[in-house]
Amino acid sequence: MNLSEVNWDFNAAGTWPLPIKIVTAVIICTAVAGGWIYYDTMDQLTDLEGFEQKEQELRLAFENKQKKAVNLQDYRDQLKQIEASLGEMLRQMPTKAEVASLLVDISQTGLASGLEFRLFKPAGEIRKEFYSELPINIQVIGKFEELGLFVSGLASLPRIVTVHNVNITPIRDSDVMQMNATIKTYSEGENETKQAKKKNRRRRK
Repeated sequence: MNLSEVNWDFNAAGTWPLPIKIVTAVIICTAVAGGWIYYDTMDQLTDLEGFEQKEQELRLAFENKQKKAVNLQDYRDQLKQIEASLGEMLRQMPTKAEVASLLVDISQTGLASGLEFRLFKPAGEIRKEFYSELPINIQVIGKFEELGLFVSGLASLPRIVTVHNVNITPIRDSDVMQMNATIKTYSEGENETKQAKKKNRRRRK
């Protein structure tokens, strides 16, 4: 077959040799299929991929909600335990009227342990989000076991008292030591305390 003798006018395609007709038909079909895929099927594949991703997200959200639903009673029990612990902590926080007597208790605890106070200076109240810190800077002199008794006595007070920034140094030519520390107690605002108590009473009902 001499290709130079073929009339390549498309209107004369009926006179083309059979192999050329077949090749031409294959090219046309391929072009049509490619155009169909590009302009229609590709968009559908993109949409399908998006739907599959959305399905995975919904499946994951459903599984998480199902787990929460299964453990709902456990969460409620934990919430009750947290509320009970919070209520106990609130009861251990002194009210503003009790702060003065708590300062006396701290001082008497030190004296009962055999310590000598060189500094007992309450600092200003530090307001936090749900409570207030009441720091007290102290400097005491005593033996090591007396310092231990003092810290142990603070932990046994009916109100929450914590010890911070402890610095103990021996005094030269003696068996006593000097301890500098910051003692903190905590107070909840009166309004917050009343609201918490009312909320707890409503839940008990």
